[in-house]
Amino acid sequence: MTAVRLVLASDRVAAGERADATAEGVRAILEAAGLELEGVVAVPDDEAALVKALREAVAACPLVLTSGGTGLSVRDVTPEATRRVLEREIPGLGEAMRAASRAAVPTADLSRGLAGTAGQSLLINLPGSPAGARECLEAVLPAVLHGLRILKGAVQDCADDLP
Repeated sequence: MTAVRLVLASDRVAAGERADATAEGVRAILEAAGLELEGVVAVPDDEAALVKALREAVAACPLVLTSGGTGLSVRDVTPEATRRVLEREIPGLGEAMRAASRAAVPTADLSRGLAGTAGQSLLINLPGSPAGARECLEAVLPAVLHGLRILKGAVQDCADDLP
């Protein structure tokens, strides 16, 4: 199974003031796709703390997801931290997540979540709401699975790997 790490960007979850409500829903989606959520790390909405957690995660796992910190508030710095870790951005994944959420959440276009690669890992920013994180992960999962196979070197011809 491919290992996945989830980094929660939340001051309150990191401080133990609020329980995480995202990981179990994400875990169910990942497991159904043959992926294993091997770790969940909660860090404050702090760029340096996020960069450290993301660097550790991409060194350990081929797929790293974040949840939270993609909005417009001053404490929402997940995209900035992610950009410091990424080597190549994949704009289509962020676009697909916003498009998937648009019908249910009229403000979805304000999400600044992004995605890309760091070494042999995919790194994807999901929204902070548990429902939004699940919805966005489901929206991009087929592309993510294909991308993981490409990064492993398991795809010779992309047309042969499509569902």
